[in-house]
Amino acid sequence: MNQAKTVGELKRNEYHSRSVKQEMRENLIERLRRKEPIFPGIIGFDDTVIPQIVNAILSKHDILFLGLRGQAKTRIIRLLPLLLDEWMPTLAGSDLSDCPINPQLTSNQRILQEQGNDAAIKWIHRSERFHEKLATPDVTIADLIGEIDLVKHAEGRHLADEGVIHFGLIPRTNRGIFAINELPDLAPRIQVGLFNALEERDVQIRGFPVRLPLDICMAFTANPEDYTNRGRIVTPLKDRIGSVIRTHYPRDRKDAIEITRENAWLDRHDSDQRIDIPCYMLEIVEEVARLARVSPHVNQQSGVSARTSIANAELLIANAERRCLAHGETHVVPRITDLHYLAAGCRGKFELLLAENEQAEDKLIASIIGEAVKTVFKDYSDVADLSDVIDAFADNNVSIEIGDDVSTDQLVEAIDQISGLKKIAVAVATEAQAKFEKPGHLAAAAEFILESLYVSDRLSKYAYQGKCFFKR
Repeated sequence: MNQAKTVGELKRNEYHSRSVKQEMRENLIERLRRKEPIFPGIIGFDDTVIPQIVNAILSKHDILFLGLRGQAKTRIIRLLPLLLDEWMPTLAGSDLSDCPINPQLTSNQRILQEQGNDAAIKWIHRSERFHEKLATPDVTIADLIGEIDLVKHAEGRHLADEGVIHFGLIPRTNRGIFAINELPDLAPRIQVGLFNALEERDVQIRGFPVRLPLDICMAFTANPEDYTNRGRIVTPLKDRIGSVIRTHYPRDRKDAIEITRENAWLDRHDSDQRIDIPCYMLEIVEEVARLARVSPHVNQQSGVSARTSIANAELLIANAERRCLAHGETHVVPRITDLHYLAAGCRGKFELLLAENEQAEDKLIASIIGEAVKTVFKDYSDVADLSDVIDAFADNNVSIEIGDDVSTDQLVEAIDQISGLKKIAVAVATEAQAKFEKPGHLAAAAEFILESLYVSDRLSKYAYQGKCFFKR
């Protein structure tokens, strides 16, 4: 079909134009029949959000995605063009996309009247049929709808001629998908300008006497709470949006880890070091975000973005790299020591209800990390079964140093001083499907055990001359 160069060739190929929403509906039906993924890369929404989106598209609705920050709203919107045909024909030389067989816009009708079946065709890829606008307070009606171009008017074009208009983003998206991110940030008077585009499917610019008919699918994102003193969506605009779909954070840790692995920079091929991440370390990172989402000290109207876990996973590896570089090690295995640097990834992503106090913020982050360690450790062992390790600390009156200054070999050597610790570390590493014979994994598992005993009040941890130690 896309070999046609003129309107005549397009007619001979029996081309039939469809509305954008009908096109999306039919392509979605084909994907469902072939059991293909609707939104590849979107994790954890299969039984909740995606069925609602499917219903909305089958119903030919405009869609508002309502959810807290970091819930994949923008990512879903940017995947909607996958439901469009890969290529679409339009009249060459026209300002706006239109059906080449039966154009709706006056300027395109004029082209077809003058050139007939010889009118040239250009093909537009689906990626060019999607436009997105971030709503900010300075967005104007001219940006979205358009404005009369006084220069064109001065050149002699009459106000009844569409050619005098400088079109905004919405008309330029005709026969495509137009998205507005963070809709509540749009000033109410600008939101009013969207009424006709959503319901009557046309726009009118100032006193321009002709309305522009539009074939367009519109999508929006918004946060459910007015948590940053922003505006709200005006009620008549919400009434015109067909489906309002609520998103959510990952419901289980497995999905959350998969999202982090998909988006975080974990495989650092630019380094000579080999990086292995014990699964319990990523579980702790995800548990930090989960606990923050239920903490009474964190503003839950703001939410805790999935970007928190992504940033924290990257920081975890970064500090492990830095530690190993200092000791000349080539096998990088993150351990509990590296968790203390996650505060940098949490600051700004947790909106605290506490007073403006940096120390209070860092104390809360440290507390959440400790609780995350305790929660995850329950999946690998029981603190109540570690009495022999605790007694060994007391009987031998020993302490174990941890931190960036302690190499993997030093930590593994110290483990042998505590009766039973190595055996349990091997069991934990095995449960985590890690190669316990590797010193890095053994050291990480041992420190995981010791930190779990500390946060369970079975061991104490103290600092002395810039060093940190575990002792009974």
